[in-house]
Order: sequence, then structure tokens, then C-alpha cells
Amino acid sequence: MKILILNCGSSSIKYKLYDMAAQQVMAAGGVEKIGLAGAFLKTKTPQAGKYMHDIPDHATGLRFVLDELTDADHGVIKSLSEIDAIGDRITHGGPFSESTLLTPEIFAEWKKYIGLAPVHSPAQAKSIQAVMDCLPGVPQVAIFDTAFHQTLPDYAYLYALPYRYYEEDGVRRYGFHGTSFRYVMQRAAEVLHFDPHHSRVIIAHIGNGISLAAVKDGKCVDTTMGMMPNEGPMMGTRTGDLDPSALLYVMDKHHLSPAQAIDLTNKQSGVLGISGITNDIRELVEATKQGNERAQLALKMYTYRLKKYVGAYAAVLGGVDYIIFTAGVGENQPPVRRGTLEGMEYLGVQLDLDKNEQVYGQKTIISTPQSRVTVAVIPTDEELMMAQDTLRIVSQAKA
Repeated sequence: MKILILNCGSSSIKYKLYDMAAQQVMAAGGVEKIGLAGAFLKTKTPQAGKYMHDIPDHATGLRFVLDELTDADHGVIKSLSEIDAIGDRITHGGPFSESTLLTPEIFAEWKKYIGLAPVHSPAQAKSIQAVMDCLPGVPQVAIFDTAFHQTLPDYAYLYALPYRYYEEDGVRRYGFHGTSFRYVMQRAAEVLHFDPHHSRVIIAHIGNGISLAAVKDGKCVDTTMGMMPNEGPMMGTRTGDLDPSALLYVMDKHHLSPAQAIDLTNKQSGVLGISGITNDIRELVEATKQGNERAQLALKMYTYRLKKYVGAYAAVLGGVDYIIFTAGVGENQPPVRRGTLEGMEYLGVQLDLDKNEQVYGQKTIISTPQSRVTVAVIPTDEELMMAQDTLRIVSQAKA
């Protein structure tokens, strides 16, 4: 079965085409700057290329992706009829608790929750509709990034606002990065040889966006991101946890609109806002080595807040057996892993400092043999998890 995976952002479409029989990626790339000047389609495999186009909307972007896949010179399939199914990454699934076949009824039900992710969901709805128009009859599967966290107990997901806002408006913590957490949990159990249903695991998905999950006996019991992806540790451009009074004060003093406040807390803050130079942790680490004091402060704040959540989740779980680092920063930045776990010996964590410094993007244990807590790096593969979900659900529907 050939499965096309789509991951749509507000102005982008990332794609991967899988041959599930051969367990390989046939093609991958993305459309960027949709609706903006300088829009382009970039391919990674089977060959690298960049093609400038006028791409006013996601439907046009999708057509360029499909044309690229069937291109006579460098396409990987002869006809769109070779695509057996589509897997769509959905940022916010509201109450949906598992990946689901996208029937018209499910699509209509999901659209009720578009307002919970106003930046991403409208674009994803347009992409889904575009697939329905371009590839009628090809089954689509919605993979909800929030689904993994639907096992949170009510005392963990509710905010201490009047209860009516939860009942009437669905205001609660939902969590994100769920597809990554599911993949990493599954892969960690295989690599580290443990039973996920009898374990206490903290997973740290650290990229430009960051979230941690506390997983007990295979179920997520707490996670750092909330109703939107701005709660939790300090991130690349997001504030993370913030006293709402501080934001209201800044809004009032500087006459900021809600839209400007959203931009401030999501795109101008975090590591970028404190360092004043970058949101890229690689560049930040280099700046700290050059003695940049603001960069040093940003890195200390960054790892300090990660450390606080590791400690909090160890308390929530009643101890911890495994701490897993994943995603771009978690997999590739030894200083972040070291700073996060420094001083955690009281929990039974003994990081192998030499080994930690050598690990960039490969699955491996980075704790010492004497450590009571196993610390490991497990690279994530969200697209493969999505492809596996799509294969399973479509196969079940056909059975």
C-alpha cells in the first residue's frame, strides 16, 4: 500500500509518500510560504530541488505536490491512482481520542473544534477538502496530535477557571506532540526492552516547540502543553508558562491588541526574546561559548524550566524508571540534556557525561550502568507513526 502523509501548517504543506510493503519513503518534501510572495515547493527525495510557484492557497499547494509525485522526469509514481490512502496530521482534535477514518460525518464533527487551533486547523480543513476534491474515493485518516493526552484525569486537564468555561466552551488542557509521544513510547519499549504497561516514563519532546509527557503504565497522565501550544517550559519563540497578569500588564501599557499579544507570546519570546539573537539552540549554544551573557542566561532559563518539569513529573508518577529525550534539540544537543538532568542524582539519575557528549540523533542509553533511572535518546518519526495508523485503519475498514 502506498500512503501519502500530509502535515499542513498555516502557510506550509509537508509531505511524505510511503511504500508500506517495502517499508520505505518514496518521496518527501514540502510547500512553503503559501499565500505569500516567494512561495516554493522543495523536494528532499528522491532528489533535492526547489521550484518557485505562485501558491495562493493550500488547494493549489496540494496540486503542486501531486504533480511533483507524478512528474514524468522525476516523479515516483505514474498515476495518482497508485496512492491508496492519505494520512492527515491534525494539530487539534478536541475530544477525539484516536486516529480516525475521515468520513464526511467525522469531518463535519471535527470542524466544530476548529476554533481551538485558529492558526493551524483552518489550513488543515482546506487541505482535507482539497484531497477530497483532487482524489475522490481515496480514503483519508485523521491523526490527531492531541489524542494521546485524552487519558489525562480531569484534575490534571482542568484549569482553575469557573467550571462553566469547560462545560460551555471546552476550555481545558489538551496537550500536543501526541503522535511523537506515541511513536517514542513504542520505540523506547522495543529498544530498551521494557513493558510499557508496567513502567513510569518521562518523555521530553524538545524542538523549537517543547512538551513533556508523564506516562504511567502506558497512559499519559500529564503533559506540559495546554489548550494551545504555549504552556510548559520556555521554547524557541514561545514564552511557556506565564503569569497572565504579566501579559495583561504589557498589553495595557503598550496598547497591544489580542492578535499582537498572541504574536508576542508565540513568535517573539522564549529563547529568541531573552537572547535577542536567535531561537535556534545550536546558535545559542555557540553564542554561550563565545561569552554572550544573554545567550548564557537564555540557556540557563531553558534547562532550568525543563528540569522543573522532570522533577514535577517524577512526583506525579511516584518515581521514574525511564527518561527519554527526543525531537531535534533533545536528540542533538548534549548541553541541553546535561543541563536538564544536572542535580537529579537524588532521583537516581546518573548521566554518563562522556557518552552524552557523543550522542547526536542516534538511539542509545546515555545513563551509567549504575543509574537507577535509565536515560536514553530515542529519535522520533511522527510521519512513520502516521503511516502505520493510516495503514491499520484503512485495512480494517476494507476488511
